[in-house]
Amino acid sequence: MGNTFKTALLLTLLSGLLLLIGELLGGRSGLLIAFVFAIVMNFGSYWFSDKVVLRMYKAGEVGPEHRLHRMTARLAQQAGLPMPRVYVIPDASPNAFATGRNPSHAAVAATEGILRLLDERELEGVIAHELAHIRHRDILIGSIAATAAATIMMVASMARWAFIFGGIGGRDERGDSNPLAMLAMAILAPLAATMIQMAISRSREFAADRAAAQIVGTPYGLADALRKIDAAARRVPLDANPATAHMFIMKPFAGRGMAALFSTHPPTEQRIAKLLQPA
Repeated sequence: MGNTFKTALLLTLLSGLLLLIGELLGGRSGLLIAFVFAIVMNFGSYWFSDKVVLRMYKAGEVGPEHRLHRMTARLAQQAGLPMPRVYVIPDASPNAFATGRNPSHAAVAATEGILRLLDERELEGVIAHELAHIRHRDILIGSIAATAAATIMMVASMARWAFIFGGIGGRDERGDSNPLAMLAMAILAPLAATMIQMAISRSREFAADRAAAQIVGTPYGLADALRKIDAAARRVPLDANPATAHMFIMKPFAGRGMAALFSTHPPTEQRIAKLLQPA
């Protein structure tokens, strides 16, 4: 299944889940309020994400004298993108991310740790990956997914409080009150929304990996970089805010088994295998 189609399908599932919980709970006005609140919160974050996130990680902008800036300029030209601003994060853990509301207002940031760890070829793969996120407008896609998921979580929270205090509004097909169905939806819907949101994020990572290989002309630099980053990040983890974990090329927090369902990134070995598959 193509990643673009998969992303569209997952966004449709999120929208369907949002409508289902609104229909079951019968709280259309509450659903509308939560949806508007989620839009303001998430798209406010989307619009100002570059300033907020870069400040959060104490990133410093670098100019043409820095090798990261020169490399980014060359790769942005190869990718057909406007030149993003370039930042270095003073952290020993190897990682990188892209941010900004659109290709004309974008930034690429890399940690001091990743600049020391990777050779030129590997670093090119990483920067190309971040430029692919910018080209695919993944920050916008992530904001849409976050808006739907946050709305579902807020409405579900309202439903749980309503159940506790007796204001039950769930209805079955005959229009009768259905408190058990409402409670089940209030508990399960946030889990489902989170899993779908994380699946969208993982799908976009695969797409960015593949596009990075196309920009650079080979998948091997990025594949080697992912191996190195995965190993080094376990020894020197990044002290990252969980709300921004999806932005990095490697998730700052490890997760396997059931935890992987709620991970923003696919397993590294799976990413490398897909990256090296013949086209």
